Amino acid sequence: MGLDEDSLAYHREDPPGKIAMATTKPTSTQHDLSLAYSPGVATPCLEIADNSDDAYRYTAKGNLVGVVSDGSAVLGLGDIGAQASKPVMEGKGVLFKRFADIDVFDIELEEADVDAFVTAVAAMEPTFGGINLEDIKAPECFEIEQRLRERMDIPVFHDDQHGTAIISGAALLNAADLAGKDLSELEVVFSGAGASAVATARFYVSLGVSKANITMCDSTGIITADRVERDDLNEFKTEFARDIPAGDLSTAMEGADVFVGLSVGGIVSKSMVASMASDPIIFAMANPDPEIDYESAKSARDDDVIMATGRSDYPNQVNNVLGFPFIFRGALDVRATEINEAMKVAAANALADLARKDVPDAVVKAYGDDPLQFGPEYIIPKPLDSRVLFDVSAAVATAAIESGVARDSVSLDAYREALEARLGKSREMMRVVLNKAKSTDQRVVLAEGTNEKVIRAAHQLIDQDIAKPVLIGGREEIHATADSLGLEMSPEIVDPAVDSLEAYADRLYERRKRKGITRREAGELIQDGNYLGSVMVELGDADALLTGLTHHYPSALLPPLQVIGTAEDADYAAGVYLLTFKNRVVFCADATVNQDPDEDVLAEIAQHTAELARRFNVSPRVAFLSYSDFGSVRTTGTEKPRTAAERLQNDPSVDFPVDGEMQADTAVVEEMLTGTYEFSELDEPANVLVFPNLEAGNIGYKLLQRLGGAEAIGPMLVGMDQPVHILQRGDEVADIVNLAGIAAVDALTTDGDQ
Repeated sequence: MGLDEDSLAYHREDPPGKIAMATTKPTSTQHDLSLAYSPGVATPCLEIADNSDDAYRYTAKGNLVGVVSDGSAVLGLGDIGAQASKPVMEGKGVLFKRFADIDVFDIELEEADVDAFVTAVAAMEPTFGGINLEDIKAPECFEIEQRLRERMDIPVFHDDQHGTAIISGAALLNAADLAGKDLSELEVVFSGAGASAVATARFYVSLGVSKANITMCDSTGIITADRVERDDLNEFKTEFARDIPAGDLSTAMEGADVFVGLSVGGIVSKSMVASMASDPIIFAMANPDPEIDYESAKSARDDDVIMATGRSDYPNQVNNVLGFPFIFRGALDVRATEINEAMKVAAANALADLARKDVPDAVVKAYGDDPLQFGPEYIIPKPLDSRVLFDVSAAVATAAIESGVARDSVSLDAYREALEARLGKSREMMRVVLNKAKSTDQRVVLAEGTNEKVIRAAHQLIDQDIAKPVLIGGREEIHATADSLGLEMSPEIVDPAVDSLEAYADRLYERRKRKGITRREAGELIQDGNYLGSVMVELGDADALLTGLTHHYPSALLPPLQVIGTAEDADYAAGVYLLTFKNRVVFCADATVNQDPDEDVLAEIAQHTAELARRFNVSPRVAFLSYSDFGSVRTTGTEKPRTAAERLQNDPSVDFPVDGEMQADTAVVEEMLTGTYEFSELDEPANVLVFPNLEAGNIGYKLLQRLGGAEAIGPMLVGMDQPVHILQRGDEVADIVNLAGIAAVDALTTDGDQ
């Protein structure tokens, strides 16, 4: 089945279309419905009648954008009419929701008259927090946007004009830097003089390009002052007329530094590229076929050609989805009255800056595992990079506040945390921990210091002030890898091949000499990063240890168990996963260490996991799981969790609710827990689940993660005398950073206890 049939099948699958409405409040009881509608709804109505700003408190207005079109310039389809444009407008709504958690009503207006169109859209201001104009032909789109901006007190943004301008503007900032050229001296040639080209040229001027250096070409040729006198141009093209001789596109491109294509495919030849200035910048953004294809442009010359297109199968895709969701997010969150030039420039600068940062593994994997590193083939971030939300939205919100168009103010740090929470509960939970870890100077040993992921994680730990990484491995190899990745950092490194380890070998011998280890063997073992890191932490030369990325879990766990051991009040270590769902979090223990724990081990695991939950600012409620509910089945297997629960219930030092044994659904479903078993010690669903054995724990957390759509953080090792966490093979840089942050907070807790 071809792409056309695939698309038709995708759109007609029941229910037809791509969007639907979802309720955000409970509607399961008569009381719920009486609040949602009559009679309860009258109260917020009256509040809003007294103060219209209360619409932002009591309705969805503040997170609702109207995507409005007349269907006169749809994609590459042209004037297909309002009704036919609806699939595109629904798609725009999908992008708003997917990338910035913004809700959308798509509005298709069968109206060709500009006055009537403006009146219709302006009349919808009470409904929306912002208006995104879409696929409206030029020159009408200029007038429509301008008049609506003047009439409406909410942001109005025509993405076809400004989206490409902002994204390509970010690319231009980085491309000019790589080419060693100053923006103010660039000679820029535009192919195309429609809405997008005019808006992009205007925006480049805002970024620092000299208007006198912009040459714009339409289908007739260069837009010159002579053509203005002949009156064959509309007022928008006239804005970029130059007092230069007439000519065609090939003439204009001779000696130019930058080519910006917003016209039609295949109109630029290799010889035209060859005629440009040294190290030219080519943005061939016609879709689906660029003005010149990537391979032809790159092979046209011997020097560097920095190339961007509108296509996803070439490097540097200029994709508007990098802009509008995040620009509206920032504007909505400070209740901006408009999206002004300062906010657009802030968005472009934020995108340009982000492209210079290390790219997360998840983004690299999403784009086929091809390397993504700042340079000629990576000058703009990828849309699936979640950091775009934090960086661009925060930059736009800040610019709105500073330029005086924001009605609300936000704390930048708090705002970034709120944005992270929109991407999932796990980010919100980790932000709690990472904030605790920041600027604490905790030294975290990374035993596999030469690994590329570990080096990238170390850079983030330093850059974000989470912890001070100590890398174990060859000093020259670590520096060479960091340099190849473009990472500027000077981490502490312990090189077993060069540095003196005698004191550490002596300590390892002291710890293990009655466990079958000779002094010679201790000297050999201390060359292993796992043993060396463990001894460093045990001696207090470091605060925490991370290892396991390139080892089997048991082999990585053995050295810290032998050297550091369990805490004074602990006989057992355990592995805990934090699973985050949309509206709840659950800690699962034990999923990695103890194969068949007895009631003593289960009780201890529960206490350690409850302590861990509190580090995430979660008040623990513990359930011991089994296949029976409160004695419904009496076997040796059910007796263990029941006894463990009773021991904790009878321990006066335990200050959290605990119960069991109980089935998994009883533990997490409120109606079952409080309705059927009203005698339970838990008056709310459990958030700490203690599994009866390793097999059940490992199976359970993986099923919850894969089928329940949970995000997992961990495994986190609890019960150790000093902070140690064992990574999993295949963990990404973000996982390493998260566990290092958790280890740093663990170290703080340990220091506080001492």
